[in-house]
Amino acid sequence: MSLASADYIAIEQQLGARNYKPLDVVLTRGEGVYVWDVDGNRYLDCLSAYSAVNQGHCHPKIYQAMVEQARKLTLTSRAFRNDQLALLYEDLARLTGAHKVLPMNSGAEAVETAIKAVRKWGYEVKGVPDGKAEIIVAANNFHGRTLGIVGFSTDPDARGGFGPFAAGFKVIPFGDADALAEAITPNTVAFLVEPIQGEAGVIIPPPGYFRRVRELCTTHGVTLILDEIQTGLGRTGTFLAEEHEGIEADVTLVGKALSGGFYPVSAVLSNSEVLGVLKPGQHGSTFGGNPLACAVARAALRVLTEEGMIDNAAKMGERFHAGLKGLRSNLVREVRGRGLMLAVELQPEAGGARRYCEALQSAGILAKDTHGDTIRFAPPLVITAEEVDWALERIETVLAGTAAVN
Repeated sequence: MSLASADYIAIEQQLGARNYKPLDVVLTRGEGVYVWDVDGNRYLDCLSAYSAVNQGHCHPKIYQAMVEQARKLTLTSRAFRNDQLALLYEDLARLTGAHKVLPMNSGAEAVETAIKAVRKWGYEVKGVPDGKAEIIVAANNFHGRTLGIVGFSTDPDARGGFGPFAAGFKVIPFGDADALAEAITPNTVAFLVEPIQGEAGVIIPPPGYFRRVRELCTTHGVTLILDEIQTGLGRTGTFLAEEHEGIEADVTLVGKALSGGFYPVSAVLSNSEVLGVLKPGQHGSTFGGNPLACAVARAALRVLTEEGMIDNAAKMGERFHAGLKGLRSNLVREVRGRGLMLAVELQPEAGGARRYCEALQSAGILAKDTHGDTIRFAPPLVITAEEVDWALERIETVLAGTAAVN
């Protein structure tokens, strides 16, 4: 029995928890930068599952690796070793310079893992009094949805009604190095921050900010944790976004595109000093580091680096960014971005970004609104110049007011 979009949506409305407000498009197939809905309409995907499908939808080499591994061995738990985990460690170490790797599943799990590790490091290595460890975070952050993480969110929707929350977090403005300097105390064990704030609307810090952050953390013995779950793995035109300012984090978090969208895989990348504090029995995950995940991640990393996707993200990002800045529309307040992580913030009088995302859907482009007035554009890194130009034509039509907007 085949169902139409309206049928699927009605079932979701009846049976599903309403913790999301998706666009009313029901997707059934994807290839490269395109997805198709159940009614046969094709769309250019300009969200990439929040950068989880940087390599494009259903990349054949990642698919092949998944199928081959699924025939052999999928899960052992970490009670036993498998022949894929060590090889993933080697790949990540070679690409990032990490000395230690701890694999998990979701991005939020990687964040929670890092928080546990740096707190333990603070007590056992830095000498912070037990129970006094402080972690500094940035306002308007997004690091996940777990109870621990939403406790230090400043988004009322993310944290409202879910307390009480754990103590030990201090919030400062994003992009303000002086605020970081003032917030650090002898009990500060880490500064957890995104290189670019994605969910906040692609907010880019001022030039030199992260160089100053790195200096402050080094001077005061504070671990710098960069959440590269969305910015990493080529999204901004470099393998990791930290490269834009020539710094290295003490702890780097990766996920999303680490599997090319085939399977939940994340990892904490650090050194022996930080991750070495975790001893057997103190932290783990049944699925973390499983052979299927590792084989998929290894393939995802290979195609990302060997097929020129990172360089393409830089080139196509410049083209897309320039095109967005050149839009002939009075609705555009600001265009921001780096690589293929882009955003258009609309004027308040535009009436919110959601309706323009719906109009873009009708024009064959899937993008997502955030923080009321901002539309994000983050297509897979395999996008071509012709596809960028095609998208820009339709974006201008919608934002210039010549397309129907409800």
